[in-house]
Amino acid sequence: MEINNPKYKNIGIHLAATIFTVDRGVTKVLLIKRNNEPFKGYWALPGGAMYNDERIMDGILRELKEKVGIENIDLKLYGVFDQIDRSPLKRMIALTYIGVLDIETVELLKETPKASEISWVELDKVPELAYDFNEILAQGIEELKEQIVKTDLLKSLFPNGFTLPELHNVYTSILGIDVDRRNFRKKMINLDLIKDTNKTIVYKGKKPAKLYVFNDIKEQRSIF
Repeated sequence: MEINNPKYKNIGIHLAATIFTVDRGVTKVLLIKRNNEPFKGYWALPGGAMYNDERIMDGILRELKEKVGIENIDLKLYGVFDQIDRSPLKRMIALTYIGVLDIETVELLKETPKASEISWVELDKVPELAYDFNEILAQGIEELKEQIVKTDLLKSLFPNGFTLPELHNVYTSILGIDVDRRNFRKKMINLDLIKDTNKTIVYKGKKPAKLYVFNDIKEQRSIF
């Protein structure tokens, strides 16, 4: 490595997170409206540049805390975006993470010095985003669909457990397909993905339904 080679200079790492939730059967993504240039006034995925004295995970967790007020979230790295001109300021390589949160329990900031608005936005209502975030989000949606049929990614969406109708509705919403309810129940139980808590809850004003939680999944298993 030639340390004085100018091609090594002026390059940074951009960290971005695609955070999803399901609100009354509708899948949404967390966006912020930028307060600063470049792309002032544009909506964007939460994130920012990594400091040179921190590790990658520390960086994205710091950015989420600063930008939207999220402190506790499980994240999975899913993409690298390296278009040379993706930032007008300098060469920035983006590392992207995916996560899921329960909209009922998470408390978001209303605004920050770098974000005039923070909001959950329905996927079919996402506008033109800053940088290459539309491309990053599109890949994040596909990653979400893949992760929920192979891993316990949705565990964070139900911190207090779930009924099978609730879980079925989430899969239907995210995958955008009609998931057979009876086969869905059999697969979730037979694959040992969920377990009965021996508790019940009244779901949508109907008779009590069993409450389940995810088992810890140590290896990927395909539901469909």
